[in-house]
Amino acid sequence: MIIYNVTINIEHDVHDEWLQWMRTKHIPDVMATGYFLENKLCKVLVEEEQGVTYSFQYTCKNMEDLKEYQRLHAPRLQKEVADRYPNKFVAFRSLLEVL
Repeated sequence: MIIYNVTINIEHDVHDEWLQWMRTKHIPDVMATGYFLENKLCKVLVEEEQGVTYSFQYTCKNMEDLKEYQRLHAPRLQKEVADRYPNKFVAFRSLLEVL
């Protein structure tokens, strides 16, 4: 199995509204694509002046499913976040293999 990890640092001034939107809109939209088996939302326990950091972990069966998700759905879903919160966050993505 593969974990698609998205780490996001969000600015304090939009944090509460952003977190609510992520929980009620974005994560359900990602899961509705059908490519992921489960998801976890984790807060990174490091104090940062410029914002709060979270790790979103989406588990899928294999790399083929992940690549198809990235091709068919990720650009649109990432754009929704960027359009709603312009210049308010930084994000990076990493892939993990469950052993």
